[in-house]
Amino acid sequence: MRWLQFFRKVNSMDALAARAFMDGLDGAEYNLVDVRQPGEYQKGHLPGAMLIPMGDLEERHADLDPTLPTFIY
Repeated sequence: MRWLQFFRKVNSMDALAARAFMDGLDGAEYNLVDVRQPGEYQKGHLPGAMLIPMGDLEERHADLDPTLPTFIY
C-alpha cells in the first residue's frame, strides 16, 4: 500500500454509530467492505458487504466508489 495514506486523517466510529449511520441510507449510498478471508465471509457477513480480503485492498480499491462513505470491517 502507498505509505502516504497512513498520514491522512480518517473518521472512525464504533459499531453502534456505524449501524445508525447506515440505517438512514440505502445500501447503494455507501461502500461496505469485509476484509476477512473468503472462508470467514462464507460463514457469515453483513448484508450487502463486498468481500475484499485485506491483502487485496491495494489492487481492488478501484472496485469502491470513492464518492461514497466507506465502512471497512
